[in-house]
Amino acid sequence: MSLLVRLSLILLASAAGIAHPTWADEVAPVATIVSFASDEGLARLARARAKVDFPVLANQFEAQSNGAFCGPTSAAIVLNAQGLPDAQRPHDHRRLQAQDLRFLPKGADLSLPRFTQDNVIEKGAKTRAQVLGEPVTRNGKQVSEFGYQTRQLDEMLRANGLSTQLVIVDDQKPEKEIRADLIGNLTRPGDFVVINYSRKAVGQAGGGHISPLAAYDSQSDSILVLDVNPSKAGWVWVPTSMLVRAMRTFDSVENRGYILVGATR
Repeated sequence: MSLLVRLSLILLASAAGIAHPTWADEVAPVATIVSFASDEGLARLARARAKVDFPVLANQFEAQSNGAFCGPTSAAIVLNAQGLPDAQRPHDHRRLQAQDLRFLPKGADLSLPRFTQDNVIEKGAKTRAQVLGEPVTRNGKQVSEFGYQTRQLDEMLRANGLSTQLVIVDDQKPEKEIRADLIGNLTRPGDFVVINYSRKAVGQAGGGHISPLAAYDSQSDSILVLDVNPSKAGWVWVPTSMLVRAMRTFDSVENRGYILVGATR
C-alpha cells in the first residue's frame, strides 16, 4: 500500500474517531528518530493534536536543489504557505530556458506566481554567491560560509516581508521555554517555525541543517521535521529533548536556534 494511501486512511480514521488496530494505548517516549513513512510515523501524525501546520506545509513542500539551499528552500515553503494573492508573489523566470519559449504566443508567460529557493535569496543581505561559498572577510580573515546561519536566515525572511521572532538556543535558554515556543506554534494556524540544527546530534550523517517543523505528538513527545533534503534523509519524528540539544550546538559564530514565522507584514 502506498504512503499516500496509508496516510489518507489513517487521517480519515482519526477524524472519525476510529482507533488504528495496531496502535498501543500508551507509547513510552523514545530516544531515537522515527521515519514519517513508517507505520509508527503515520500513526503519530494521526493522533497528534498539534498538527495544524502540516497540511499547508506539505502542500507547498519542495526539495532543496543543492547542498547549500536548505535555508532558501525552507523560506520558500513557509512563504508559499502564507497563501498570498498572486499579485503579491513573484514570478521566477530562470527555470525556463530561452529555447523553451520559442513556440509560445506573444505575451504568454508560463511562469507561476511563486516564491522559489532562488528568488527568496535576492532580497536578503547575503548574496547568492556568498551562500554558495564566495569568501567574506571576518576578523581580518577570508572565510567561506556555505548556506545560512540562523540569524542570516531570519534577516532574509524579514526582507521577504515576513514577521519573525529569532531565538538563539544558547546555554541560558531553558528547554521549557523552547518547548512552549515550538509546541505553541504548531497548535496555531497561520504561523510556522523553522529550525537550524545539527544532524549529528539527532543521529544522522552531516552537519548543520535547516528545515520547517510540522507537528507535535504528545504521546511520544516528538516533533515532525520536514527535512528539505529527502535525498539525504526523509521526514522524521525527533524526540523533543533531542531536537533541543541539536539546536543547542555551535555554528560559525554562535549557536543554532529557531525562527517563529508570522504573517507577512
